[in-house]
Amino acid sequence: MSGSLTIVGTGPGNPGQTTPETLEAIAAAELFFGYGPYLDRLKLGPGQSRVASDNREEIDRARSALNAAVRGAKVCVVSGGDPGVFAMAAAICEAIETGPETWRRLEIKVLPGVTAMLAVAARAGAPLGHDFCAISLSDNLKPWELIERRLRAVAEAGLVIALYNPISRARPWQLATAFKILREVLPITTPVIFGRAVGRADENFVVIPLAEADQQQADMATCVIIGSAETRIIERPGLDPLVYSPRSAGI
Repeated sequence: MSGSLTIVGTGPGNPGQTTPETLEAIAAAELFFGYGPYLDRLKLGPGQSRVASDNREEIDRARSALNAAVRGAKVCVVSGGDPGVFAMAAAICEAIETGPETWRRLEIKVLPGVTAMLAVAARAGAPLGHDFCAISLSDNLKPWELIERRLRAVAEAGLVIALYNPISRARPWQLATAFKILREVLPITTPVIFGRAVGRADENFVVIPLAEADQQQADMATCVIIGSAETRIIERPGLDPLVYSPRSAGI
């Protein structure tokens, strides 16, 4: 008898930002697959076990989880943030598309979660208050030339940009290159928000103009939001500024 597979996201890291629906799914599951640090956020009980793997092993993890569900287990695949945003829901779908027929017959649920850009935006005010997009700066699964074209196109189109996977040891130069491209299109006063571990004890949150944005202010766990030419900053004495994008544009 086949089991089931549920794909969840634990949110940005603050336990209060894990949805009740996700907590219910975690409580009902038997076997958990995910990146080790994400699995570490779970409080598993008797009869629950975990299979941790490296962050670059998404497809292998997806296949293992699907095989376990076919064998009858109640499987939960765990991502951070939202599982459908640069995370495991897409990997599961990719595996199913090229996998055996038995995988297509499984009961599969994807539960929405709070993705990093939403947590960072809420911390800042409302920078995503008008049209926006999300781009991963990782070129592991797409060419860097495509990333550059997309950055320029969306900046010229007036979209606020949320950057995921902005920098790593293997590619320390890409965020600086992204800022260089954006400075060619956007005003140098455009607000740039660096949000790391927002809502957690080790939170780091900075708002600076594009002219001063530097790749050293980010790591792989940082979400970077770059405003559009219309994004505004409201200064507040003794308090963090409010950053927002007006609901109307081009009028």
